[in-house]
Order: sequence, then C-alpha cells, then structure tokens
Amino acid sequence: MPASRYLIGSLPWYSVLVVAGMAVAILLASREEKRMGLPEDTAVDLALVALPLGILGARLYYVAFTWETYAADPLRVLRVWEGGLAIYGGLIGGILGMVLFSRRRRIALGDLLDMAAPGVALAQSIGRWGNFFNMEAYGGVVSDPRWQFFPLAVQIPESGGIVWHQAAFFYESLWDLCVFCVLWRLRGRGRRGDTFLRYTLLYGAGRLVVEGIRTDSLYVGGAEGLRVSQLLAAAAVLACCLYLILRTLRGKRPASVRSLGLPAALCALPLIPAVLAWLGLLPVSAALCLAMLGAACAALAALRVSPACGLFDMATCVLAALAAGAGLLPSIRAVPTAVCLCFSAGGLLLAAALRLLHPDRR
Repeated sequence: MPASRYLIGSLPWYSVLVVAGMAVAILLASREEKRMGLPEDTAVDLALVALPLGILGARLYYVAFTWETYAADPLRVLRVWEGGLAIYGGLIGGILGMVLFSRRRRIALGDLLDMAAPGVALAQSIGRWGNFFNMEAYGGVVSDPRWQFFPLAVQIPESGGIVWHQAAFFYESLWDLCVFCVLWRLRGRGRRGDTFLRYTLLYGAGRLVVEGIRTDSLYVGGAEGLRVSQLLAAAAVLACCLYLILRTLRGKRPASVRSLGLPAALCALPLIPAVLAWLGLLPVSAALCLAMLGAACAALAALRVSPACGLFDMATCVLAALAAGAGLLPSIRAVPTAVCLCFSAGGLLLAAALRLLHPDRR
C-alpha cells in the first residue's frame, strides 16, 4: 500500500507517472523518426496533436461509462488528477489525431503508427503505476498467506481493515513492458504498419486477460453486462488476425499459406483440454499437461514448415499452452498462482498472426 497518493504537496503520483510516460513516448518516437527518415520534428509536432486528443478521448471514454459517478457534480469531470483515464479512449483519440496529422502533413499513416507504437507501450507500462498510488485497478482477494506479498498482491483498505488483492495493475505493467521489448527488437522489420499491428495484437491479448481479473472494470449493460475493454481487445485482436490472414492469402504464396495453416490449426489443440476442464470433465492439472502437449505439437509443426522461424514460433506456442492450460480456466482464475499464466491467454489467437508478422517475412 502506498504511503501517500502525492509526491509533493498536492502533486499526485498519478499525474507525474502519466506525464513521465508521455515524455518517454515522445523521446522514443523522436528516435524512430530519425531512423525512419521522416521529416525533422515529426514526433514532437505529432505529439502536440495526438496527446491532447488522446487525453480528451481517455477522459470522455471513462466518463461515458461511469456517468452516474459524475452526474451529481459534473465539474468532477475536469479533475483528471484524481484518476479516471481509460487507455482505449486515449488510443482512439490519439489515432484520430494521427489520421488528421497524416492528412495535413501528407505522411503515411502506417509510418506514424509504427513510429509511435513502441513508445506508447512503454508509456502504458509506466503510467500503470499511477493506479498503484491511487489504489485502483486491482483484482480479487488473495486469501492464501503464501501469496500475500508485493508485487504479486497489493494491500487495499477495505471494510475498516487492510485486504490483500491481486495486483492487476502490475500484471498489465509487466505485460506492457514485455510488449515494448518485442516491438523495439523487431522495429523496422516487415511491412509498413507491422509494428503497430504487433502492438495491437500483443497489447490486446494481454489486456483481454488482465481486464478479467480486475474488479473495477467498465461495463456495457451494468455490472452484470460485458466488460468494455475486453470487448474492444477481442475485437482488435480478431480484426488484426483476420487482416493478416487475408493479406497472406491474397499474396497467393503457397509457402505462406502452408506456414499459416498447419501451425494455426495445431495451435487450437491446447484449447480442447481447457474447454474440458471448464466443463468439469477434466482435472485442471491434466488439462495443463495436455495443453502443453498440444502446444508442443504446434511448435514442432512450425519448426518443420520454417526452421529459421522456430524460436519465434516456439515462444508463441508456449504462450498458447499456458493460456489454454491455465489462464483461461474460470475455476482457477481467483488463485494467485494462475495470474502469471494468464498473461499468455492471447497466445492462442496470436500464434498464427505473429507467425505472419515474423521479421524475416516480407
């Protein structure tokens, strides 16, 4: 539990960390601007357009789904430092700013998206720690004393006492940091826009799972409805997968279609034991073992199709195994040990799409 929500006086940690993340994103975008040969100061000029629209979008998105909180005092909408910025709203606003900037400067939108994507991922990783100081974005109660330690869990004041909860903000921060590392390592490889596609796939997959852990999600249709962020994450990941599959098939390259089909089909194997365990027809431990076996088959298939891409595909298939074997099982979702596994829930969807985005593929 943080000692205080404020860094100095009335300056909240939340605001400091969000601004720090923005600054880091601009610095990284400036480096990418030079590497990509874009006009000088493109990153800074883009930030002057995209950041205000991103902040506005993040706030409006959050307020739209929690209007009952602000109805009695609409001026609270302006108190951004108290929290209440939804990242998907920020992304929508930021992308809108990029579209306007692209048309104004006549710079390809794909280049702008690729330039910004790694920095945005790192900014999200930094900004998530603002939730720690605001004591928000946490998950269910951690009742087992063996797992009551930070950062796996976080202390939250509740019912006159202190209760340990899953540190969902930390899980997403760690995931975003991993996304940044992947994007930074593969930047500049592939087609125009591929870096942004990798970001969308990876971030969307992680958010799809972590959002399911949180207890303060935004819903469509009330608390019994659907989580908005999960819907958007699933839609984004599926849209990217569909686009990549169509792009590959449109290329009419037999090797590409083959390398997509076989590993993608076998990567569905880990889902079978997960479904059986969810239905109560298979023990969780057995489901995990079978899921790992299914993922191993997918990895071997990927190696046979393209040995040069083996390590890349192997890592993706391991993610799929962990996801299907544990992260997607509601029966163990409240167990803290499953949290580390649930980061990989998007692996099942990503197996085929990441294969198509491999840096050696053109």
